[in-house]
Amino acid sequence: MNGDVVTLAMGGGGKETNELIETIFKKHFENPDLTADDAAVLDFPPGKLAFTTDGFIVSPVDFPGGNIGKISVCGTVNDLACMGAVPLYLSCAFVIEEGFPVAKLDEIASAMEKTAAEAGVRIVAGDTKVAGKGQVDGVFITTTGIGRVMDGVHTAGSSAEPGDAVIVTGDIGRHGCAILLARNNFDITAERLTSDCAPLAHTVQDVLAATKNVHVIRDATRGGVGTVLYEIAHQSNVGIVLEQKNIPVNGEVKGVCGMLGLEPLYLACEGRMVIFAPEPEAPAILEVLRRGKYSEKAAVIGKVISDYAGRVIVNTEIGSQTMLPQPGGELLPRIC
Repeated sequence: MNGDVVTLAMGGGGKETNELIETIFKKHFENPDLTADDAAVLDFPPGKLAFTTDGFIVSPVDFPGGNIGKISVCGTVNDLACMGAVPLYLSCAFVIEEGFPVAKLDEIASAMEKTAAEAGVRIVAGDTKVAGKGQVDGVFITTTGIGRVMDGVHTAGSSAEPGDAVIVTGDIGRHGCAILLARNNFDITAERLTSDCAPLAHTVQDVLAATKNVHVIRDATRGGVGTVLYEIAHQSNVGIVLEQKNIPVNGEVKGVCGMLGLEPLYLACEGRMVIFAPEPEAPAILEVLRRGKYSEKAAVIGKVISDYAGRVIVNTEIGSQTMLPQPGGELLPRIC
């Protein structure tokens, strides 16, 4: 393929488009189900299917710990996993700005290839459009995923019950903090701070292999863990009490939040699940999570109660009790 940058001709459907598909996308996404036709024809095992779609416009497209390609696979795979589904197939649609470096596009596709392989999912179809200069900021990606729901699994945001333990699968807020610093808007250096971006399908499968008595699984992306907790409290009409001392937060995230007046509970994650399960199940779930690649710092951070329906209460480290402010306004934009 000639040229170092993406041109409008590469989105025109002709020779240049075919060259772009062959040299970038087919090279990285090749598998027995990848189609060159108008739609992929696929085999499905019997049972219920989970189906989801998500758009990704993260800025910058590269960040410590990943890029927009990695996050586009992680985000959709993780959404399927939250429903107890084993991811099977993905499609992806690219909208690329004229002038975007071809080498950078290759890096993004490579990250998608590696992440999909780790998650055990196949990219089977896609679409490519090129927008004029200034119409798109670099590259936007939309991924759609289908997975088979594991037998005996029923998770939903409306299923939390009093007596449930609230579990997070690791330290919180790293993705939002990493993106914030990557924009160089603040004179703050945290060289070891990377996004938690990760595919969590196998993490969830391991938990559900240990026990299917799990009520809610939710990934804490935009709005972070705090937003997820408020969503579940409203959907299930329950209260949630958190133990501040038990919430795992990376030291550098704590430092950045202290300097900028941010609440780690409202910073985005891209590799963390919030799990609601009956309290007696919590030790077995923690044991499984702490053996996992992306969940060594899993912790029980609170419990579900029947009082304070729709609210999230925090028992602070100094012994007082306060209500977590509800999220509002514009949180960190373009973090996924």
